[in-house]
Formats: sequence, C-alpha cells, structure tokens
Amino acid sequence: MIPMERASPHERRLLKILRALDVQDRATLIAFAEFLMAGGAAGADSVAGGLERTPAPPEPQHEPRPTQESVVAAIKRLRRVYPMLDAGEMLHETSALMATHLLQGRDAAEVIDDLEVLFVSRYQARLPRTPEAPLADDDA
Repeated sequence: MIPMERASPHERRLLKILRALDVQDRATLIAFAEFLMAGGAAGADSVAGGLERTPAPPEPQHEPRPTQESVVAAIKRLRRVYPMLDAGEMLHETSALMATHLLQGRDAAEVIDDLEVLFVSRYQARLPRTPEAPLADDDA
C-alpha cells in the first residue's frame, strides 16, 4: 500500500467546500484555482497576449541638484528621484562610492556625479527595450 500524505488544514477546508458545491460551482472553483495558479490578473495579460510584458517603470521625479550638497544628501535625493530602484540592490556600489569620499578624500562633487550616473544607468536598464531601427543606406 502507498503511504498517503496527511492533508493540511487548508487542503481539508478546501476539500470540504468543494464537496459542498454543486457540479457547476465546482467547475467554477477549479477554473478560478487554475487562474490563480497561472498568476491571477497579473498572468492574464501574458496568457492573453501570448507573451510576458514588463511594464515601464514610472518616470523619475527630478529634483535640482543643490550647489553645496553632501554625498549623503545626494544619495537621499537620488533615492527620492528614483523610488522605483531597489536601494538594497545598489547598496554595494553606493557605499563603495561613499567610501571613496570618506576614506580616500575624493571630492564630493565627483562622487555625486558618479552616483547620478549610477542611478541613471540602473533606471535605464529597467526600461523596456525597443527593437532597433534598420540601418539606412547612408549608415551602412
């Protein structure tokens, strides 16, 4: 005899609900469960469209760069400008740039320039790629 795995409380409750439903409602419940398993509303667009679409990130909310800005203030400003970027993913690079300023005495303005380049490049990497236009005869 094959050993049977004991059902979890959620599985037992779902089975009890399924057994209490009529045939049509059972089919609806199963269809809904399959819909959820496929990704729910988020997966419906990719199933309907035939391919997965990645939405474009929101536009940055640019703030003017103050003339006298500390590196810490610049990082805070850039995080406000680019809230769609994960600060945790950028922690290593951001802290390395901060360290060049604090430990090696690199000029704050240069470090802030590099931070801005870092944030812009990370934002642009999240933008959906568009197919490149074919080369014109003059460009070949």
